Amino acid sequence: MKLLRYGPAGQERPGLMDAQGLIRDLSGLLDDIGPRTLDPAALGALAALDTFRLPIVEGSPRLGAPWRGIGKFVAVGLNYRRHAAEAGMPIPSEPTLFPKWTSCIGGPNDDILIPRGCDRLDWEVELGIVIGRRARSISEADAPGHIAGYCLANDVSEREYQLERSGGQWGKGKGFDTFGPIGPYLVTTDEIDDPQALELWLDVNGVRQQQGHTADMIFSCAQLVSYCSHVMTLEPGDLIITGTPAGVGMGARPPRYLAAGDTVTLGGTGLGTQTQRVVRQPGREAG
Repeated sequence: MKLLRYGPAGQERPGLMDAQGLIRDLSGLLDDIGPRTLDPAALGALAALDTFRLPIVEGSPRLGAPWRGIGKFVAVGLNYRRHAAEAGMPIPSEPTLFPKWTSCIGGPNDDILIPRGCDRLDWEVELGIVIGRRARSISEADAPGHIAGYCLANDVSEREYQLERSGGQWGKGKGFDTFGPIGPYLVTTDEIDDPQALELWLDVNGVRQQQGHTADMIFSCAQLVSYCSHVMTLEPGDLIITGTPAGVGMGARPPRYLAAGDTVTLGGTGLGTQTQRVVRQPGREAG
């Protein structure tokens, strides 16, 4: 299934995308898509629905984040071999984890705001893992049973705050408002045969910047879920984004960063696409 939420920000309704690419309304069956929806039994009940009997949503509504109730937004750094090489960093011996604040979450096609006083805004296409069952100190072999599905994410990053004004941690440059576009939908595990066999790509103004493959990941999705479960309890609705392929703006020579008026488009195998317009945050610039 491809679960989604549609409508104005803060007023999203639950839905799904059918095999014909039409949005079907689920609000007659669900109040919303949240952590309880992601339980295997609940997902099984939704999968059994005759989707063609559900109401069609007309037009092209705004899409929000595909589910609500993301308690933890965990990001993984330097998890692609080629990206670690372009960053001039050694291959990590353990996953590098950092937080993205949940206030950064937005819909897949919402604008990206350039924070005031910032000019080193970068892009990172990523595969997201959505937790469906509580996971605490689980094995790699058991990890897939705790995954509800996968999604596309853009780990938008402000490099000055991440690296030079970080105070020793990356979250500061990764958590500005609008820096966490998610979606367009949550793809349940039955539609992703192998999360390590997916293409990921990202364009800026129609020019390809990133073209990667999850086979290049240093730590697999199962390894990441298991590892994270040993340092925190993962709850239904939690999101782990799994690192980015090579091709970020910071890695270009010379570096190339996003500016107001740019358009970012990204996608992945079976995950759909996102398109974001880059705009400057209104208000007085920092002095």
